[in-house]
Amino acid sequence: MGIFRRGLAKTRQSLFGRISQLFGNSDITPDTWDDIEATLIQSDLGTETTATVIEYLQEVVREEGLTRTGDLQKALKQALRGLLDKPRELNLSGRELSIILIVGVNGSGKTTSIAKIASRLHRAGRKVILAAGDTFRAAAIDQLQTWGDRVGVPVIASKPGADPGAVVYDAINAARARKHDVLIIDTAGRLHTNYNLMQELAKVRGVISKAVPGAPHEVLLVLDGTTGQNALKQAQKFAEATEVTGLVITKLDGTAKGGMIFSVHNDLHVPVQFIGLGEGVNDLVYFDPENFVESLFSDET
Repeated sequence: MGIFRRGLAKTRQSLFGRISQLFGNSDITPDTWDDIEATLIQSDLGTETTATVIEYLQEVVREEGLTRTGDLQKALKQALRGLLDKPRELNLSGRELSIILIVGVNGSGKTTSIAKIASRLHRAGRKVILAAGDTFRAAAIDQLQTWGDRVGVPVIASKPGADPGAVVYDAINAARARKHDVLIIDTAGRLHTNYNLMQELAKVRGVISKAVPGAPHEVLLVLDGTTGQNALKQAQKFAEATEVTGLVITKLDGTAKGGMIFSVHNDLHVPVQFIGLGEGVNDLVYFDPENFVESLFSDET
């Protein structure tokens, strides 16, 4: 649990730290619920998710006859844990070529997340190849190629301004010819408010499914953990444009807004697959709900 405790230190020490202070040994009063509600909302759980948690806590108090605030912390942990699903195994087995489509806005950590996922799969023995589908920014192509060299994974790219669909098509053919079994596709960091760009994302998805029936096998949405509730709005728009199968939450080590994971997951009903707890290539880790929740309360190091 060490990496979780270190990576979530800012979230734990700020607003969630106040939760622990609330659970002293006083009587449970109406003010108790107001204080818990305010703190959870400030922790970026959002109003709907907070209401769900409060309702659960009040039910526990009624059923178990609790009267002291000190009895609520265990129930809160159970409530938060109940909001989160364990990540499932990525759908990358049983076929010649599996395709992962990565989506998200500019600045979310999308390209570095691609490299870190590629590195993890590469170390596990998979033959991974990347496609530089973000052709709108030359820097995005260069960045992906640099990361590809760093983690030992080839990159299929074209010139800036090229048709993303054509790049994806070429990458699929290259993956087949070179007998790679996992293709990870980068896409432009589309502003989720731009209808035309979101339509283009749907078009790229169409190219993939036509070339490889049933693909993409995973669509991972990368969200910047520092944006808090704004990430929920992004997630909703991307879910409308393409069938998101999993979430990657980045930069949690640099923010006190780790509570946003609960609201995003609760709203989309999509599992969090990976979280970013540092800048190193090994700091994008599989999400563990038990460790995550415990690390929000624990002061151990």
